[in-house]
Amino acid sequence: MIAAYYQGMFYISILLTMIYLIIWHKHLDIHITLTFVLVPMVNLSFALLSQAQTFEGAMFANKLTYVGCFLLLNIMLGVFSLCGINLPRFIKALFFAFSSAVFIAAFRAKSGGLFYKAITYRRVNGIIMLEKEYGILHHVFYAMIIIYFLCSLWALIYSYRHKNQVSKNIICMLFVPEVVSLICFFWGKPILNGVELVPAAYNISLLMFLLIVYRISVYNIVDSAIESMVQSGDTGFASFDFDLNYLGSNETAKKMLPLLAKLPVDKPANHNEFMIGTVIKWIDDFRRDESNSTVLYEKNGTAYLINITYLYDGRRNRGYQLVIKDDTKNQEYIKLINSFNSELQKEVDAKTEHIMEIQNNVVVGMATMVESRDNSTGGHIKRTSDVVHIIINEIRKENVFGASESFFRSVIKAAPMHDLGKIAVDDDILRKPGRLSPEEYEKMKTHAAEGARIVREMLKGIDDKEFRRIAENVAHYHHERWDGKGYPEGLKGEEIPLEARIMAIADVYDALASRRAYKAGMSYEEINKIIMDGMGTQFDKALEPFYLRARQWIEDYYDFTDH
Repeated sequence: MIAAYYQGMFYISILLTMIYLIIWHKHLDIHITLTFVLVPMVNLSFALLSQAQTFEGAMFANKLTYVGCFLLLNIMLGVFSLCGINLPRFIKALFFAFSSAVFIAAFRAKSGGLFYKAITYRRVNGIIMLEKEYGILHHVFYAMIIIYFLCSLWALIYSYRHKNQVSKNIICMLFVPEVVSLICFFWGKPILNGVELVPAAYNISLLMFLLIVYRISVYNIVDSAIESMVQSGDTGFASFDFDLNYLGSNETAKKMLPLLAKLPVDKPANHNEFMIGTVIKWIDDFRRDESNSTVLYEKNGTAYLINITYLYDGRRNRGYQLVIKDDTKNQEYIKLINSFNSELQKEVDAKTEHIMEIQNNVVVGMATMVESRDNSTGGHIKRTSDVVHIIINEIRKENVFGASESFFRSVIKAAPMHDLGKIAVDDDILRKPGRLSPEEYEKMKTHAAEGARIVREMLKGIDDKEFRRIAENVAHYHHERWDGKGYPEGLKGEEIPLEARIMAIADVYDALASRRAYKAGMSYEEINKIIMDGMGTQFDKALEPFYLRARQWIEDYYDFTDH
């Protein structure tokens, strides 16, 4: 009868394990699976013990029952895992070392040792019953059982009170195997005159775990949904190890990149020409710089957005994973937006150009209005602007100053503003024929600083900061001299902005070439001599080669102008 009980407990544990295998899926906790493996092993040892015919056989079977050291540890770890409490690895390792030490002590135990002080046996109805007197190490085994029980009890109570994301039903169900196992282990044998209730307690534990697994399958519906989406959703997944061996892909990825279906798993993918030009290149780019994690791949009118990440197995990095999405609609939308932006930019550029043209016309108009008050024959504004343009064209060919193209354009555009300050000079001085008196000349010199102020006020609403600065400098400093004897501030050498140094040559050239009521225009030879004599004193010596190259162009220009 006793042997039939132990055998029955073993067969029941096998049946419960088979049921578990039928409903098993990979999202189940590993400790639950190990429990269903270890319980039949422990129950088998009890069945073998009940059928032993010799003392030695009974002792061997008895030692096997201590596989329960690992079973009790695994049940405790299963409780922690189901309660959502993650123990550090070194703690788990210490618990495992503790259980291993106790199991080894039990497996090597013999009469008269630290585990058993004495072992005798008697036969009851033909069954060998071992009678043991326990030693100090066996008390350590009892202590281990109590420690694992108390740890599990703490986890259950803590989770019940503090973890809202853990099912209270599962926590209550976990109490059952813990309490039943403890009662059966310490008090079952004395009650039933030597018959162990531990196998029955373990089967109760398996039954409760089956119920828990059923509940978990409900709670893990998100994992099931993810699994379904991975296999048949609209996102492709393809994996490669660090040696670029192909590890596999889902059906969606195979449809997006049909060659994946032909690649052998665990074989190098970099032996295929197509893979080398696409996937392998993408991974190599990602290896060199992890910011290269996104690739847009277009084929047969379809655009695929591919994200490259590392492939993790738990915490371990095993290779690379490609996440592939059909991004065709999004790319079409982006192209549409870009096209719209391009057209909009063209319209803005056209409007801006029109505004700038109006602005330039206003500036030139003001400059012409100022010029009309002068005693010149007119045209000074246009001629100086054109000469500046001619000189800059030569500088562009050998840009020793390192100036930008926008700088050159701004100087040409700012040239007509250089004499705007004359609007503040009295007509008596501005229109006086002949030379000015020293007092009158001092008043005339104020036009440079006044021109800078007027230009600054006129252009303060313009976004182009470079143009505003250049225009103000041209008006302010075009009468400064390289030797520091100019006005209004007596700047010297490279203290004078380049744009003002260029403007100075054009301004003096036109003043010498132009007719006035009190003088005739000079010849080109006379003008050239004065300009060349001024290089290094009045003008920047570095501008000399560009003036010389521009000289013929300037003279040809003046041949066709009324000056």
